[in-house]
Amino acid sequence: MNAVTGPAGLPVAILGAGPIGLAAAAHCAARGLPFVVIEAGADVGAHVRDWGHVRLFSPWRYDIDEAARRLLARAGWVAPDPDALPTGAELADRYLAPLADALAAHGRIETGARVVAVTRAGLDKVRSARREQAPFRIDVAHADGRRTRLTARAVVDATGTWSTPNPLGGSGVPALGEAEAAGRIAYRIPDPLGRDRALHAGARTLVIGAGHSAANAVIDLADLAAETGAGTVAWAIRGARPIRAFGGGAGDELPARGALGERLRALVSEGRVRLETGFLATSVREDGDGGLVVDGEDGRAIGPFDRIVALTGQRPELGFLRELRIDLDPWLECARALAGDIDPNVHACGSVSPHGHAALAHPERGFYVVGAKSYGRAPTFLLMTGYEQVRSVVAALAGALEEADRVELTLPKTGVCTTDLADGSVACCAPAPEGARGCCGGERSADAVPIASPAPATAGGCCGAAA
Repeated sequence: MNAVTGPAGLPVAILGAGPIGLAAAAHCAARGLPFVVIEAGADVGAHVRDWGHVRLFSPWRYDIDEAARRLLARAGWVAPDPDALPTGAELADRYLAPLADALAAHGRIETGARVVAVTRAGLDKVRSARREQAPFRIDVAHADGRRTRLTARAVVDATGTWSTPNPLGGSGVPALGEAEAAGRIAYRIPDPLGRDRALHAGARTLVIGAGHSAANAVIDLADLAAETGAGTVAWAIRGARPIRAFGGGAGDELPARGALGERLRALVSEGRVRLETGFLATSVREDGDGGLVVDGEDGRAIGPFDRIVALTGQRPELGFLRELRIDLDPWLECARALAGDIDPNVHACGSVSPHGHAALAHPERGFYVVGAKSYGRAPTFLLMTGYEQVRSVVAALAGALEEADRVELTLPKTGVCTTDLADGSVACCAPAPEGARGCCGGERSADAVPIASPAPATAGGCCGAAA
């Protein structure tokens, strides 16, 4: 059965021109499916360029989609050293930009075009009659002020979550005073050794967040303080232990990721970075001298600070999908079938069972959410996961269901397999706490959707190699 709806001559609409969106386009090109890519940024890879100064912990061999590699090779592209670690800017300049050029002969890429709504033509969310036969309509706002509407036979949402960061408030909503202090709060990874040097040199800076983005920020800020001999760095996390940021050290199959955590651990142990654990921000206020003080749920007040960097994760933008029938996990806002593997309440492994179109499908036939957005609010998404997602999804859209169902993915182990629950004592493969979802084959709730494709023996499971 073909997963595409609507007239066969219509294109597949791919939302987002980041690594996963362009990989989806490359797979469409390989199968002869017409496509249009819609990107809100001024150029492809806009989100990646936003953290262009940051070096990936995965080498080039893990960063290039295979369909994209084949397309680029036919255009004479020379692949980078597979063992080198690119920065975000290098990923965009040396891979995404040439890929967009190569794709131009096969489909259309529109930049400076923001999707404001995706609907079924002539149908709101309620109406069911002939729904699957109706094409999708995508309303687009262009940077030059134009508004256009295009029609598609399928939609692949690869918009990611980078443009919708979480607030620093510990309850998921902005802390009191956060909006008023917005001019001194950054929600992106700063570049204190480069473009943001003047903002942070000699400053008292607080970083809030426990992931790899926060780790990079803390390390660069500490390096700036050491270089200038001025300024301080504080780091606050909501959990009891910085497990994900410290990582698995030598046990990580991505050495750069392990080294990042080890460096961060050393900065804390040497006293160069002050770590506050179990801190849930409730308000931001100015003290008598104009410094920012952050109050916590437990009555603690930390500060004063000159600047705050809030790297508390991202969340998916769902507003433009309001008129579609989508089925998401109620608390992660991810593809429901993935929730048991990626729920950070249960584990910090950063791995997920191999999955493809069946796990990513929604009640709205022909609509898929892929890439980081498929994880919703959960962290630690890897490019390799997204590339396998879109390979399977595009195969399904082309009607090649046998290929779409054959999902193969081997992820590098993190060396981390513990949770950061309240008491910090539950291991990833231990029985899940009551009310939580299992990580490695534990019980799931009765209404959970099972992952259709079994993991092959070589797949990287949540706790290492799958059985």
